[in-house]
Amino acid sequence: MMVNRMDRTGLRAVPAEVVVAGDVLALPDGDATAEVTGIAVVNDDFGVPALVVATLADGRQVRIATGSMAYLVPVDSELGVSAVAADHGSPEELVAQIAQAHPDSDTLQGVAARLARGINLKSGSNLQDLHQFALTLLVDEGDTASALSVADLLAGLPFDGNFGRWKWIEGGLAIAAYLTRHDDARSARYSAALRAADDAETDPLRAKTAAMYRQRQLNEPNVYDPEILRASAAGRTDVERDWRVLRIGVLLYLRAHGGSETLSRDVLERRIAAELAAVTALDGRLTGR
Repeated sequence: MMVNRMDRTGLRAVPAEVVVAGDVLALPDGDATAEVTGIAVVNDDFGVPALVVATLADGRQVRIATGSMAYLVPVDSELGVSAVAADHGSPEELVAQIAQAHPDSDTLQGVAARLARGINLKSGSNLQDLHQFALTLLVDEGDTASALSVADLLAGLPFDGNFGRWKWIEGGLAIAAYLTRHDDARSARYSAALRAADDAETDPLRAKTAAMYRQRQLNEPNVYDPEILRASAAGRTDVERDWRVLRIGVLLYLRAHGGSETLSRDVLERRIAAELAAVTALDGRLTGR
């Protein structure tokens, strides 16, 4: 399915690794968008994911480097948040009420519209939307109470072995752990839940290898330094902002995991605060305020 090109502000920025069949992808030539019908991941010679290959509805393939940004057309973003009545006390009602409190946020309105018809907590796309909703409330709106309420919808879900869904639950736990950092016991419970997947591998050799790989990622995390520097040097404020939001997600995860051998929790908290301030400053430049 080919559709007309949208203004970039109407697109949803996501890491390449989370693109799935059914998404509508902005194409690299910038002239159009197309529906994704299949996804394959190609590893490098060390077995690390290096390329995401998206097959389009017309048979063409688009290769995207892992860690790069992909831009998707929001689904049904033209629908109003009140399109479906939500049950009292339901996740749908919570999302709708929060969206109504932020009528000027296109991102929140678009996500809320997608979720208004029903939230399935076993659906990876619904979990992704809830994570984006909570992160937007924290980063863009500074509404920490609402961000925690939405993050808690994710934080209550257990690890079931599905890492595709777990990454969004993990993201919600990381947000919740940060927002409750002044309540040591509560924050520690979120952090403990986030580490549930660490011990999922039962084979001793595989578990040891996974632990070594995980520690290396914690010690040398990808915080998108080259991408941010390139965007800043090119004067691409919108692109720099998107990468910094992704960096915030990484820092939140590292903090909730307990830091690492190279980054203490205190250092991570200072870096999160600095990134939140940087995104706010970039927002001011984008809006002329």
